[in-house]
Amino acid sequence: MKNNGSSSNTTIDESVVDDYGMRRSSCGYCKSPNRTSISHGLWARSLTVSDYQALLDRGWRRSGCFLYKPLMERTCCPSYTIRLKASEFVASKEQLRVSRRLQRFLDGTLDNKEVNVLEDPNSSKKAESLVHHKLSNLTSEEFLSASSEEQNEVEKSLHDLSDKIDKVANMFTEKGDFPSGIQLPKASVRKVTQAKKKLLGNRSEDLLYSSNIAFQIAASIKRAQSGNKDGSKSKPSRDCETENGSSPKHIAEKLASLLDQIVKNCGLSIRACNGHINFYSSSKQVSPSASAQNVIQPKISGMKDGVGGKRLISPQHCQVKRRELEIRLSRSSFDPEEFALFRRYQLKVHNDKLDRVTEDSYRRFLVDTPLLHVSPTGDSTVPPCGFGSFHQQYLIDGQLVAVGVVDILPNCMSSKYLFWDPDFAFLSLGKYSALQEIDWVKENQAYCPTLQYYYLGYYIHSCNKMRYKAAYRPSELLCPLRYQWVPFDIARPLLDTKPYVILSDYSILQNVESSLPQITDDVMEGQLDDIGQEDANDYPMDEDEDEERVESESSDDYTGLETTSDGEPENGDISKILLGLEGNLRYKNLQNAIDPEQRNYLETQLQKYMRVVGPELAERMVYSLQ
Repeated sequence: MKNNGSSSNTTIDESVVDDYGMRRSSCGYCKSPNRTSISHGLWARSLTVSDYQALLDRGWRRSGCFLYKPLMERTCCPSYTIRLKASEFVASKEQLRVSRRLQRFLDGTLDNKEVNVLEDPNSSKKAESLVHHKLSNLTSEEFLSASSEEQNEVEKSLHDLSDKIDKVANMFTEKGDFPSGIQLPKASVRKVTQAKKKLLGNRSEDLLYSSNIAFQIAASIKRAQSGNKDGSKSKPSRDCETENGSSPKHIAEKLASLLDQIVKNCGLSIRACNGHINFYSSSKQVSPSASAQNVIQPKISGMKDGVGGKRLISPQHCQVKRRELEIRLSRSSFDPEEFALFRRYQLKVHNDKLDRVTEDSYRRFLVDTPLLHVSPTGDSTVPPCGFGSFHQQYLIDGQLVAVGVVDILPNCMSSKYLFWDPDFAFLSLGKYSALQEIDWVKENQAYCPTLQYYYLGYYIHSCNKMRYKAAYRPSELLCPLRYQWVPFDIARPLLDTKPYVILSDYSILQNVESSLPQITDDVMEGQLDDIGQEDANDYPMDEDEDEERVESESSDDYTGLETTSDGEPENGDISKILLGLEGNLRYKNLQNAIDPEQRNYLETQLQKYMRVVGPELAERMVYSLQ
């Protein structure tokens, strides 16, 4: 039974689900005829973003309006929910290379030979030859000067400026200008690329570095002023008592004023620009009238008035052919251009059958959503785009080259699917889009402090092509039994021994961890080099002709008992389950009116339903019987 419509009893702010059951189907990951994917399944008629956030944190995901959760003990490829805290993300060398490569492509400086090599799937030897050719034209002295000394000098300057900002921020805390008791984030100063300078116009040629630390400090202050975990309120500072006082713009101006003389001694000038701290070469002073234009914009803008925002990286006019990248974020809806791109992607990258890639299947998978949209409220609890389901388009010179399907929830951005133009495979758009989405989470924490995490879907250790997700570090995996988050570096040794592991058994994990070396980024990337990311989305889940609905189960079919964080079994009372039947009633108010034989079957289903969604959600969401 597929229910994509709304129930007559549904209110605008409640979750309505139905048709719980277990599904068996062929596995989209291992594709073995002798192995079977087994999952719990539910259809959602409507779902609040808070309830879906809670389901994500119990191992569920959605495919359109269909909710599913792998039966970890029995499915062929156990799937662990993986996430990372955006503010702690550290890009690896390979991820930085992806960003630089795309920027060179936009600037028109990516060598045509390099493009041809990257487009060729069997180009490892060609790439080696190209690198050797480039290096052979440099003397040792030139090579060291170009690649080592210059890079080291830039990194040293960025590190020194970051330290100076940290020291000044700590001074403001000691003086009482910032609330006491908060932990200030570490500043990060970044080199401004040519692409960002293009956005700022002709007066930005002297702009060298920029930092968005003011946005992060503003988010920390808002969290502190909203109250500690015990309910007590943090004491506001004398200068941060008003909303304007703790705004990124105000904080950036305070920091810049004290840093001005310090950076002048380093041959730089500084200016606060709408919350960003910008550093310029002191050879030419930037006039106050120009400073308002020199704003480093967020990488991915939110929506404006509920329609859709966009960001332009506009090239300067020069002899080299430059390209324009535009990123749009809009609410989930059907777009014929997106469907045409999806079809090309599925046929060429996944070798899908033409008759399976239909408009109806696309709508069910990537357009339909049960999430109830929440519009921005202006009170620092909702980001400017709101909460709900979105499509994020990437266009180069007006041509659609990639689409990311994401859910934006109270605590996270959840990546659902990414499809891209096969002609642009050499740009690694899957990796690039992930980096953009992580940056989006960082930048929107200033508007919604609870929005801290980036969920990458399922991590499947037994499937090589799905291991790439662990390259986004530091990440955490969700324990499938106690629903605790476990650092990946701790979980990995156990996953090397067997596919299904109760990750929160810390006594075992700590013994294993102590006997193994720390996994470095270089080791991780080396193991993922031959895997690739570009065709490794989560597999679409839906009820179709290849799926078998399990109508009856023995007591051995599902033996796992979810537990609380302290290891005790979760106890739920099915009489408290909220049912939808000519109005919403608790089961205890209906059970005596149901035929005994039907009651036994229904209670068995309700027990399983409560076990997999948890007592709290079972009592809050409406389980429809209509």
